[in-house]
Amino acid sequence: MSIAIFDLDNTLLGGDSDALWGRFISEQGIVDAEFYAKENQRFYDEYQAGKLDIYEFLNFSLKPLSEHSLATLNQLHQQFMQEKIAPIMLPAAKELLKTHREQGHLLMIITATNRFVTAPIAKLFDVDVLIATDPEMIDNRYSGKVAGTPCFQGGKVERLNQWLKDNDRTLGESWFYSDSQNDLPLLERVNHPVAVDPDPSLAEHAIQRGWPLITLRQGGQSQPL
Repeated sequence: MSIAIFDLDNTLLGGDSDALWGRFISEQGIVDAEFYAKENQRFYDEYQAGKLDIYEFLNFSLKPLSEHSLATLNQLHQQFMQEKIAPIMLPAAKELLKTHREQGHLLMIITATNRFVTAPIAKLFDVDVLIATDPEMIDNRYSGKVAGTPCFQGGKVERLNQWLKDNDRTLGESWFYSDSQNDLPLLERVNHPVAVDPDPSLAEHAIQRGWPLITLRQGGQSQPL
């Protein structure tokens, strides 16, 4: 079966779910708003520049999960979905997913953002498989630490390879859609890499390699940039 793989933040979504979760919990008084906003922006800028220390970021971003019960977190997430995610769901992204689905392709989201934040979003997109950074759980509570390999940069390739092995599949005919230079390791692995509303570094690389560049942010259909 052919596999269509999608990054989530700033690809299928018209924004970054991880950054928006940080903003949301700041607005809810869950964390110190001024400190959290400053750190969140620093990490986001480092991500955009391809210089993010993923473990430093995860120590920061997963800590609030460890301070609340699952029931409280799930209730907060429902509100987060309505206030922050629904407005950035891109119609063209849904159409692109539909196009691959109608061709019988397996749909997969692979994202550095943690599974707590992203699992309900993947479900809303009706995507078959989600590979995300996994927060560690102990006794039915988040510990504030990461479990296994973060799904970031080369870690996306490692996590995908493990999924393929566990499910007795190969990449075969495969697509990967992403906006970020951080995803170059995986973009180089598929036979249909596509740059979606790319950052400047990825746009330059895609042009040099002759990869398609598209936008999902204009109208209801994907369009070439």
